[in-house]
Amino acid sequence: MSDAWFEEWRVGAVRVIRVIENEVTVPASLFFGESELPESTDHPWMVPRYRAPDGRLVFSVHAFVVDDGEHRLIVDTCVGNAKERTNPFFNRLDGPFLDRLEQLGYGALTIDRVVCTHLHLDHVGWNTRLEDDRWVPTFPNARYLIGATEWQHSQAEGDDAAGPVVADSVAPLFAAGLVDLVAMDHQVSEAVRLMPTPGHTPGHVAVCIESEGRSAVITGDLIHHPIQVATPRLATILDADVEMARATREQFVAAHLDRAVLVLGTHFGTPAGGHIVSTPAGSAFLAPQDVPA
Repeated sequence: MSDAWFEEWRVGAVRVIRVIENEVTVPASLFFGESELPESTDHPWMVPRYRAPDGRLVFSVHAFVVDDGEHRLIVDTCVGNAKERTNPFFNRLDGPFLDRLEQLGYGALTIDRVVCTHLHLDHVGWNTRLEDDRWVPTFPNARYLIGATEWQHSQAEGDDAAGPVVADSVAPLFAAGLVDLVAMDHQVSEAVRLMPTPGHTPGHVAVCIESEGRSAVITGDLIHHPIQVATPRLATILDADVEMARATREQFVAAHLDRAVLVLGTHFGTPAGGHIVSTPAGSAFLAPQDVPA
């Protein structure tokens, strides 16, 4: 794991910055239950960046700032501070995420779009912050783009077992009139669009960036960990529709295999950006500098 708390890439004229809230190693069972995982010896590119020598997985919670010259976006907003969550790793955090944004020149007041790939707790937390015992929008000058299908699913699901996620991280945005419910293929700007990737949730989307002949895609949770690049059928215990999630992931890996598209994993460890490439042992996720010429 790296001690750095941000990474940066250029996609044509678009600046993309990964801002880390937390990066840790966790037991593989937290994601994959009792599923059998591929051996690290068959995929040495995983260790130690994405998989520790003892078999644990490197897991990151981070946001992506996307500055395309037209808009300053944040894609997914991590867990957030002071949120009551049943998972002890996420409960009542007190981290420097907003200070990190400020240090990078992207303070909360400068953000004009927030994109939620879906509405799970580790993707919406910094939508709001606690002020005078009230949850208020963290980015008051932004429009919050939430998929209409995802919102309908969230409403149908009711209370989240993880905590009052909608109540503290989504409902205040509606109360403030800052939400735009959008289609799953919504065009955010000339360079940024949403791409339907259902399965993890029914309304899950990825975020595509295209500029000056270069392309990138922010995965959200269509892939939780690079190990699923090697084994796309490997399902997490977190997917709402396992078979649909598998099909979406298999299609994504096949469509991006050996292509010059920068894949930015929303929970990937450092480096979180790379390419899906063919190797003798199957598909792999390699940082740009490691891709064979």
